[in-house]
Amino acid sequence: MLPSIEQRLAQELAAKPAQVAAAIALMDEGATVPFIARYRKEATGGLDDAQLRLLEERLTYLRELEDRRKTILASIEEQGKMTPELQKAIMLAEDKTRLEDLYLPYKPKRRTKAQIALEAGLESLANDLLNNPQLDPEVEAAKYIKEAFSSEQGDNAGVPDTKSALEGARQILMERFAEDAALVQSLRAYMQDHGVVESKVIAGKEQEGEKFTDYFDYSEPIKAIPSHRALALFRGRREQILMVNLRLDSEVEKIKWDAPHNPCENRIANHFKIKNEGRPADAWLADTVRWTWRVKCSLHLESELMTALRERSETEAINVFARNLKDLLLAAPAGPRVTIGLDPGMRTGVKVAVVDATGKVVDTEVIYPHQPKNDWVGSLHTLIKLAEKHQATLISIGNGTASRETDKLAQDLIKARPDLKLTKIVVSEAGASVYSASEYASKELPGMDVSLRGAVSIARRLQDPLAELVKIDPKSIGVGQYQHDVMQTQLAKSLVAVVEDCVNAVGVDVNTASAPLLARVSGLSSTVAECIVAYRDSKGAFKSRADLKSVPRLGEKTFEQAAGFLRIMNGSDPLDASAVHPESYPLVEKILKDIKKGVKEVIGDAGLLKSLSPEKYADGQFGIPTVTDIIKELEKPGRDPRPEFTTATFKEGVEKISDLKTDMILEGVVTNVAAFGAFIDIGVHQDGLVHISALANTFVKDPHSVVKAGQVVRVKVLEVDEKRKRIALTMRLSDEA
Repeated sequence: MLPSIEQRLAQELAAKPAQVAAAIALMDEGATVPFIARYRKEATGGLDDAQLRLLEERLTYLRELEDRRKTILASIEEQGKMTPELQKAIMLAEDKTRLEDLYLPYKPKRRTKAQIALEAGLESLANDLLNNPQLDPEVEAAKYIKEAFSSEQGDNAGVPDTKSALEGARQILMERFAEDAALVQSLRAYMQDHGVVESKVIAGKEQEGEKFTDYFDYSEPIKAIPSHRALALFRGRREQILMVNLRLDSEVEKIKWDAPHNPCENRIANHFKIKNEGRPADAWLADTVRWTWRVKCSLHLESELMTALRERSETEAINVFARNLKDLLLAAPAGPRVTIGLDPGMRTGVKVAVVDATGKVVDTEVIYPHQPKNDWVGSLHTLIKLAEKHQATLISIGNGTASRETDKLAQDLIKARPDLKLTKIVVSEAGASVYSASEYASKELPGMDVSLRGAVSIARRLQDPLAELVKIDPKSIGVGQYQHDVMQTQLAKSLVAVVEDCVNAVGVDVNTASAPLLARVSGLSSTVAECIVAYRDSKGAFKSRADLKSVPRLGEKTFEQAAGFLRIMNGSDPLDASAVHPESYPLVEKILKDIKKGVKEVIGDAGLLKSLSPEKYADGQFGIPTVTDIIKELEKPGRDPRPEFTTATFKEGVEKISDLKTDMILEGVVTNVAAFGAFIDIGVHQDGLVHISALANTFVKDPHSVVKAGQVVRVKVLEVDEKRKRIALTMRLSDEA
């Protein structure tokens, strides 16, 4: 028997079975990953959110595996074909692939040529030739011609001629060979180790598929091919530019046979003890082996391994997207400062929105500084008036069309009025148009023109990227690698988990948060989030966490899951502004009573808090991890894990790709991190690529270990390809172009 699910997961997570069992029990009760990771450390032995996410994913897989195992056992039992050996093999199968290999001979299937041959009574001919190659195939086959065959076999018994008899016997052996679980496993492993993915351009598609030039004549071992190249190949095949197939690295290999043979064919022959010793049936058996490989095994395994490659590549791409999204969501917020948002455009003008320190829209305008109107002076005058009127300190510029031209306008504004002390920042506008046209945007900004909503989003995402970006479908934020080529349900599930982890890591001010932001809090659904906002709008700001229990549909279980992540700023209890869970308030009171101080005296007193011993206050309900977390939280309540706000400065005079020169050193912002390097916005409407080999002076295995989305970096231009819109950059500033 295999170990239990808990034991298998414990081994995978390098944890104890008791930790895993506790986490599973909590998940089955409806607890979320953020809640378990933060507030149930004693139960799980401190499993973090990454471990718990993996546990959640693998638990689903292993439970599906066990359900499938039961179904397969029942099916074979029903057929009356179960043997002790087969049952043992099924019970020991560790993954779905092995399980399906074992089930293949017993799986109900359409009527095959082999089944027709079996009905014709040809199984004994197949067995005789396999077991005794000394027999002459033609002579033996003649015994199965209808007239010569025993009428006791039934009306379907026998075949018209020896050719049909031998073909039927071959089909029986081919199906038997191809459904042998041990053999299939061996062939799969060999192909995985020795398979080579090849691609060629389809004749006549060279010009249409120019972006796939690198793959017009390409080959790479399947076990080594990285995610981004595999997904590029699959895209090229889907767009009918490339022919992609899998072959063995040594298709021809001399063995004991007289003729050269494929190594996989040789494996099939060896498995069934088929040899070429000049006996009458040897050549017929050799052809049977060859056809088994070419017709049955090769095509099946190629499809299976290419599917596995695609799934592996998709998983890696999803992980890259998830990590980039996390970095973007946890980017440094500019904070509560009056901000002017500029959504650049040429003919349609630059949309302007001014939001106050709380994100409320206080003014909007449309200016036309670019072609065809070229009202540069008038546009400057309008922006100066808006900045003066609302005392703005930040200008947030979307990085789309006309971004650099609009950035220059902002620069002229800063030069013209240095007394306003304005700072300009170019931000990613990915997803702003999706938000503008969304149902939520129409509720949040009723009566406002769709084009102006984008400017509002651009302003707010500078103030607080997390609070604004949660309003947008994560897939529309555009920090993925081949994001449209991967399984969308899996991508969505992964990204939702990232957003949930980020929101709960930062915490949410329940009196200012939007419904989409609240909906990402542990335990809260969209419906409950909307109920919170509606209650807040009708009753006024929440004074304490306890007030949340009065919100319709927010029951005890939901309160338990969500309360620790919701903040009440300046409420009746200072603890409500911290990450201390209400269930732990009695513990805080116990600590305060012991040291004879009030909560307001203790909060922020690092010296006092560091002198406290967690062991002293731990008991049966609250263990050392919880006490430690509470003491740390009291030192700096509601601490924000996000970094300090910084800005990048684009080089003047470098506004388009043709302005770039090799060896230029520029400042830029990381927009996307892929497995092969990082994309950098250097202000020319086309991101440059720093290849993984140029990220640092030391070997880099994972680009995420060096850079993150939103990070400000200095780069040098190595190469510019205007035609293909490719810019090669390096972060090793000593590199020569």
